[in-house]
Amino acid sequence: MTIATTSSHGMAPDMAEGNSHLLVSNVRNRLREIVGASTNWRDHQQALAERASLGSHLAPSQDALPVRRMQDSLVEVHLPLGTDPSLREKYLTFHDTVRFGRILEDLDSLAVLICYSHTRNKAQSRSPLSIVTALVDKIDMRKNIIYPDCDIKFTGHVTWVGKSSIEAKIHMSQFHDGAYSAVLDATFVMVARDPENKRAAFVNPLKPEGPEEEKIFQEGEENKKRRVDLSTASLLKVAPKLLERELVHSLFLNTLDSKTVSFRSRILPPDSVWMEDAKLKGLEICHPQERNIFNRIFGGFLMRKAYELGWANACYYGGCRPNLVAVDDILFQKPVEIGSLLLLSSQVCYTEGKYIQVRVHTEVLDPETRQHNTTNVFHFTFSFPQDVRAVIPKTYGA
Repeated sequence: MTIATTSSHGMAPDMAEGNSHLLVSNVRNRLREIVGASTNWRDHQQALAERASLGSHLAPSQDALPVRRMQDSLVEVHLPLGTDPSLREKYLTFHDTVRFGRILEDLDSLAVLICYSHTRNKAQSRSPLSIVTALVDKIDMRKNIIYPDCDIKFTGHVTWVGKSSIEAKIHMSQFHDGAYSAVLDATFVMVARDPENKRAAFVNPLKPEGPEEEKIFQEGEENKKRRVDLSTASLLKVAPKLLERELVHSLFLNTLDSKTVSFRSRILPPDSVWMEDAKLKGLEICHPQERNIFNRIFGGFLMRKAYELGWANACYYGGCRPNLVAVDDILFQKPVEIGSLLLLSSQVCYTEGKYIQVRVHTEVLDPETRQHNTTNVFHFTFSFPQDVRAVIPKTYGA
């Protein structure tokens, strides 16, 4: 798209001319239409029962589904912050910047819409697939500033598929000083399940066209392999490598009290913080207002709450407002049911120079059984204008 001129309030010309591209505010309505979801919470049980009958429309194998191209799932969505003051209020921070947690919500909804665009059968009035977020592989920031009064554009499409999983990439840009400039690139991995969200379902195969798409598809294959390798390298499954063991032992020796040489007597090095003292927690009561199209808590809402808690912890730790550098490895392990008590715990887990990494762990608390079940794990990397204090683990676990 060629941008020739600009207009007031950072409004892109294509928006000013009434282009019919989808608006962010309409994405979730479009998703409800695709799956036949009810907009009324009181009707959700009936809507779920109606979706269960769609199971007969599922493909018996991937070979039974038509091949799709990357351009078949191409979606462009606009967020008109430059022209809609009421919408701007929803995204505005006290510091006159954009609430990144809101952007995370929009990215999650858009990733789902992209996948439905890939799998949509025009002969069916409703899709039998339940497409949900499995993980956010990464979000790389291209610039630190997101202007609250300039239009934003999201573009994305499917880049790789497995049997029931789909990788979707989204590019976000903002119109400023007469042209769109890159803000971030996001990679989502979604999974398709049956209408009742009980078992995996097949998705349309993807055929790359041309060298550029072949390269994109191959990157998707490599991303899958990397994720498998990382999952098998967890400390919960295998022992740390030699370099990791030496690093942990070095941290331990640097905190020993030389006068007592006791495991229990530890000394905090100068300009450092014990990891156990770098925590911040929160709790959310999960109301129906935050439900997704399948009547569970919206994944974007969980990301927004986790990000805001992680940002607050980083801000408190560093003593000033941090800039987001990257989002990595957001895992959606279990769905969060409506009515749940959601506990969020953020932890500064690594520092290096001006950079800080915050891990946010969420779990559902059952008040009757007192059991805690992990639902999500989030990782955020922030930067500061100056070096931050080193965070030091006091135990093997933290």
